Amino acid sequence: MTTKTIKIQYLDASIPKLAYIGGKSDWIDLAAAETVTLKAGEFRLIHLGVAMKLPEGYEAHIAPRSSTFKNFGILQTNSVGVVDSSYCGANDWWKMPVYATRDVVIEKGSRIAQFRIMEIQPTLIFEEDALDGNDRGGFGSTGI
Repeated sequence: MTTKTIKIQYLDASIPKLAYIGGKSDWIDLAAAETVTLKAGEFRLIHLGVAMKLPEGYEAHIAPRSSTFKNFGILQTNSVGVVDSSYCGANDWWKMPVYATRDVVIEKGSRIAQFRIMEIQPTLIFEEDALDGNDRGGFGSTGI
């Protein structure tokens, strides 16, 4: 496994420093950097309190934590967020776009998202041809 160094800027000193959670996953939790009150049906960008300079050739994937909907009733509106290495300025703060399904108060410091970095996709060349692999049976073919 290769180690990468990432330059990070925190919104303020009260933001929890990013860290792995007890070796359980290679995803790193992100917390709300402000207390947010939402009414059912509202959209908001929730500040995650960090800005980073990712290594060249990498991007971050941001997704809700598995407990986010159960605990807060919010959905990430873009399903998964992608932050590329060019989003690296002093004002390029990470935020989570959410839609509230119920009235909720999300306290500052609540862990609502997680991220990991991935190598960017290589340049692809598409070659048009008939496919000759085994047919799995189409969408939803593996059963319930």
